[in-house]
Amino acid sequence: MEILRTLETVLIGLGMRIGLPLAVTALATWLLLRLDRRWQEQARTRRAQLAVGAARHSIRCWEENDCPAEQRKGCPAYARQNVPCWQAFRETTGRMPEQCLGCAVFRNAPVPAAII
Repeated sequence: MEILRTLETVLIGLGMRIGLPLAVTALATWLLLRLDRRWQEQARTRRAQLAVGAARHSIRCWEENDCPAEQRKGCPAYARQNVPCWQAFRETTGRMPEQCLGCAVFRNAPVPAAII
């Protein structure tokens, strides 16, 4: 009977020495995977929000304001379609025109994310 009691004590000791750290590690892994899934979902949601903002931003000021073709030829925003229209005006003249401040394209543009 003494041998069984000794064997039981050794097995309990081994279980605590090996099993407990394994259980804690498994729990930590499970929690971190849940956190990672949540962050991945938040990133997907944020990318989708940015895509909607970019699609809304794809409307150009000359389309919104229905500018005639003659006026577009001399327009710095029309010449540089890869940048936002107000940015093209600001780069050429050094300041943003007053009409940009009231324009729906400028007001509905996505706010740039801050770089930390």
